[in-house]
Amino acid sequence: MSQSTRMRLGMALPTFGPDATPEGIIRAGRTAEDMGYDSLWTGDRVLAPAAPSVPYPGRGGVMPRTYENHLDPLVALTFAAAHTSRVRLGTSTLNGLWQPPIMLARSLTTLDMVSQGRLDVGLGLGWMPEEYKAVGVPWNGRGTRLDETLDVLEGYWAGGSFAHDGALFTVPETEVGLRPQQRPGPPVLLAAFTPRGFARIGHRLDGWLPGAMPLTYLMDMWGAIVREAEKAERDPATLRMALRVNLELTDTEAESELVPQRGTLRQYVDYARAAAEHGVHELFVDLGQTPVTLDERIDLAGRFITGVRAG
Repeated sequence: MSQSTRMRLGMALPTFGPDATPEGIIRAGRTAEDMGYDSLWTGDRVLAPAAPSVPYPGRGGVMPRTYENHLDPLVALTFAAAHTSRVRLGTSTLNGLWQPPIMLARSLTTLDMVSQGRLDVGLGLGWMPEEYKAVGVPWNGRGTRLDETLDVLEGYWAGGSFAHDGALFTVPETEVGLRPQQRPGPPVLLAAFTPRGFARIGHRLDGWLPGAMPLTYLMDMWGAIVREAEKAERDPATLRMALRVNLELTDTEAESELVPQRGTLRQYVDYARAAAEHGVHELFVDLGQTPVTLDERIDLAGRFITGVRAG
């Protein structure tokens, strides 16, 4: 069995833009499952300003205008769960700081239960201060808020008697009867690119959600996470990496140094196969950031998985 056969493959659901509809989710989800994809993913937006105060982290700093139409990621995954049976369901990424952690715990636990244990919780801190302002959460102190949110999730998922008294959140003692199907809870992965973020993953989380980049840089960062896990006396083999690739397709072959930021479908297939050889555990593609119809998205998804699995 080749490395590219062993690497899991996923696809982002159409939860942004014109195809963010019930029909789009059903068709994309069912078709991906039938094609042999292993996972489906959703992103998270609450605002789409005409001119964000901070440049978008990618695409030359310009935010995709498809974000103007955005679905709730957990509602969308719940809907996808009802129309699929095998694929795992992930968030890339869910901004876990935009709601009280006890509410987040209830939502995630419910989704893991109704999907029969298929949830992967991918968390991020976001990049746009305007969104934090809109939901009434401070932009500063995001790392501290994330750590305490993780404390609440872990305590809630343990079940039974639970209380939390922290610097930011207080949860009076309660009995928690709602349990996730996955024990001790659904896997939690983090989108992070700083030493503190790598330490957080290595010390307490289940994996990393990077964005596509040259593979030498990617594996250097993964090495930093592995070293943090070893320092915490955790087995690095229990951690996993799920690599997001936003396809920006070109009609002609892009220069090699521009891949994976843009390129032909064949170049993205080659990048995915190389990622598998480097030891990437999972790779998922988002076809919604290139101007394609739903029919074209389905066609490209089929050609992509066939190309990666070939050989």
